[in-house]
Amino acid sequence: MTSADLLEELNCSICLGIYTDPVTLRCGHNFCRGCINQVLDTQERSGDYSCPDCRDDFEERPTLRKNTTLSNIAQCFLSTQPKEEQAPILCTYCIQSSVPAIKTCLLCEASLCVSHLHVHNKSSEHILAEPTTNMGSRKCSIHKKILEYYCTKDATLICVACRLDGDHKGHKIKTMKEVSDEKKERSRKILSNLTTKCKENEKNIQRLQEHKRKVQQKVNNEIDKAAAIFKDIRKRLEDEEKKVFSEIYRQEEKASLTASDLIRQLDIKKDRISASIRHTEALCHMTDPVAVLQAHGPKVRSDVTSEKGPTVKRMREDGNVADDLCMEPISNALHALNDIVRGVRRGIYRLPPTDMILDVNTAGDYINISDDLKAAAYSERKNDLPKTPGRFKCNQILSRQSFSSGVHYWDVEGSGSGMWRVGVCYPSIDRAHTNSVVGSNDQSWALEYFISEYLAIHDSEEVSVSQDTSCLRVRIWLDYETGQLSFYELSDPIKHLHTFSAIFTKPLHAAFWVGCDAFHKDSWVKIEDCGK
Repeated sequence: MTSADLLEELNCSICLGIYTDPVTLRCGHNFCRGCINQVLDTQERSGDYSCPDCRDDFEERPTLRKNTTLSNIAQCFLSTQPKEEQAPILCTYCIQSSVPAIKTCLLCEASLCVSHLHVHNKSSEHILAEPTTNMGSRKCSIHKKILEYYCTKDATLICVACRLDGDHKGHKIKTMKEVSDEKKERSRKILSNLTTKCKENEKNIQRLQEHKRKVQQKVNNEIDKAAAIFKDIRKRLEDEEKKVFSEIYRQEEKASLTASDLIRQLDIKKDRISASIRHTEALCHMTDPVAVLQAHGPKVRSDVTSEKGPTVKRMREDGNVADDLCMEPISNALHALNDIVRGVRRGIYRLPPTDMILDVNTAGDYINISDDLKAAAYSERKNDLPKTPGRFKCNQILSRQSFSSGVHYWDVEGSGSGMWRVGVCYPSIDRAHTNSVVGSNDQSWALEYFISEYLAIHDSEEVSVSQDTSCLRVRIWLDYETGQLSFYELSDPIKHLHTFSAIFTKPLHAAFWVGCDAFHKDSWVKIEDCGK
């Protein structure tokens, strides 16, 4: 077999080029994987699958099996072919000189320069293409005529003979230009769609980078605040430590001096008492009455035998010194530590609660709203409320305020019977269906209470966070920039229930829903006053 014959066997009948990743159909014919996939994609619209070569029909889209042997042969053949340098394509009619061609006429099989193109036949039969010497890929492999048409059923290029007498007779045929224009139009739409997605992706990246920057900035600010607080605490602790120890040492010195003075006075008193004891013993042993009466000795002072001397006054009955260590200044210094702790806690919780009221234009028909717009309760009787675009069909109402930045919190109280939900949502939340309830969609986040149990809900996914509620007062804490939404039970002590983490992209409204069933109809929620 010659190289030309081998090349003929290695050509895909669809693209007329050497096989690229060849695959085999059940009928045994081989094609490039990309080529046959395009044909099958086109046939998929009608549901009729067939082989482009033998027209063998398939009930369903055929499985493509890689032809490894054919793939290896094609690669080996390509590797043995000498690499040809890309020589410029010259004008066929410029015999005297080498003039580069700018177009090739597929009908004439001639390449044309600017001058010859000007005088070339302009009829539609003369199809002009980019300069090429490979006419084989432009001609029908069966009839050796120019490929001018496209068979939509078989998804292949055909010539005029194929259209009139070949296997494509009766098929829907389009001109090659029509199909080319349609493909380019689809490509333009795809390009436009991809460009839009690329821009959206770039915006999302920029938004996330901005979010990351804001988070990092907030973290740095919080670190600076915390560092300043701890530095102040350390300084105040050091100052209080110095005060406490200085007072202790002062009290020690004072007590020590007092004790030393008392010891000195007691030593003097002891010497006097000893002398009096010796004189008194000698007097007691005298037998001569005259000597007893005439005897002279140290005079016994009243303070030696009295219990009312100055030294005794400074001693308590238990033997301790009356003016012992005074603990009141020390105690006062230690109590200052409590003031430091309280000051730190006041710094952490210095943010005031958000003043919030309900938006009556969003309330469902089965909700009663308090006069101060702070409470919403389930109503068994339908209210005759005006129809507004933002009104919910479910038993739900939103806050009038919205939040698009910063840190906010508000406290609510709910009924012990019935069921209710509190949380936040985007203003784009659906208002007309059952999944409009806060927490039941991807536009909202909620905490639900029902029969002494709390559930955290987002996009209908529920997480049990507490099955033993001790308090029906809840705090909702929103940190928009960091994407944190937290719920706390306002028990003693405060108990953290759940925290949602998200990237908020639109303003958020507080949302309140009150539900009921056959046994629980007294559902209500109330926003607590800021000063409470």
